[in-house]
Amino acid sequence: MTTLTVNDQDYYDFCHFLEAQCGIVLGDSKQYLVRSRLSPLVKRFGLSSLSDLLQVTLKGRNRELRVAVIDAMTTNETLWFRDSYPCAVLADRVLPELAANRRPLKIWSAASSSGQEPYSIAMTILEQQLKRPGLLPNIQITATDISQTMLDICREGVYDQLALSRGLSPERRRIFFESHLSGGMQVNQRVKQLVKFRPQNLKDSYVLLGKFDVIFCRNVLIYFSAETKIKVLNQLAASLNPGGYLFLGASESLTGLCDRFEMVRCNPGIIYKLK
Repeated sequence: MTTLTVNDQDYYDFCHFLEAQCGIVLGDSKQYLVRSRLSPLVKRFGLSSLSDLLQVTLKGRNRELRVAVIDAMTTNETLWFRDSYPCAVLADRVLPELAANRRPLKIWSAASSSGQEPYSIAMTILEQQLKRPGLLPNIQITATDISQTMLDICREGVYDQLALSRGLSPERRRIFFESHLSGGMQVNQRVKQLVKFRPQNLKDSYVLLGKFDVIFCRNVLIYFSAETKIKVLNQLAASLNPGGYLFLGASESLTGLCDRFEMVRCNPGIIYKLK
C-alpha cells in the first residue's frame, strides 16, 4: 500500500532542499502542496511512499527523480495577457519610448511557465507592428524557466481548449493560432519566431543571457525568501540596459529590497525603470 503522508522531519528537510535548489520558500503549513504535487511521482518511480520519494530526492543519487521533483514543485498556473495592463503598458508606453533608440530591442520573460506570458508579449508586438509599420523592426524575446518539462511545452506551443479560454480573445485565437491534431490549437510561426526558450534558474548568474531592455519577472518573487528576492532583483537590474524596464506581479513590490529602480505609475498598474 502506498503511503502519501509527510512527516515533519521529511517536510522540514525537503523545504531546505527546495529553497537551496530554486529559491522557493514553502513555509510551515504547505504539506498539502507537497502531497498534491509529488504523489504522482511515487508510483512513476516505483517507490512505496512519499517519505521514500523525499528521502531519495534529498540523497541526490537519482538525477531523473530530482529533476522531476523540481519540475513538479515549480510548475505554476498562468494565463494569457495576465492582469491585462502589463501588455497594454508595454504596447502604449514602453515600446514607443524604446523604439526611439533605433536599435534592436531585447525582452526577457523570466519564469515563463507553460509559455502564455512570452507568447502574449509576442502577440502584443505583432499587433503594434501592424499599427505602426517600421516602428519595431527588430525585437527578440528570450523566455526562460527552471523546468525542462515546461520549456518543452513552450516550444511545442500547443494548448487545449481550457488553456485557450483563459485570457485569450476569439480574435487573437483566430489571428495567432492554427488547429492541431490533438484537438487543441498551436501558436503559429509568426508568433513562435519571435521567442527563444532556454533554461535558467533565477538563483544562478544571468550573465550568459546578455542585456535586455525589458524584463518581465511576474508572480515569481512571492515564492522567494527576502534574501533571495534581494539577490534576484539586483541581478535583474544588472541585466537591464540603461533606462530599461522591469515588470513585476500585481502583488509584488521592491520596497525595502532594491533601490536601483524608480517606480512608474501607469494608471492602471506600476512598472519599474532602471535608474
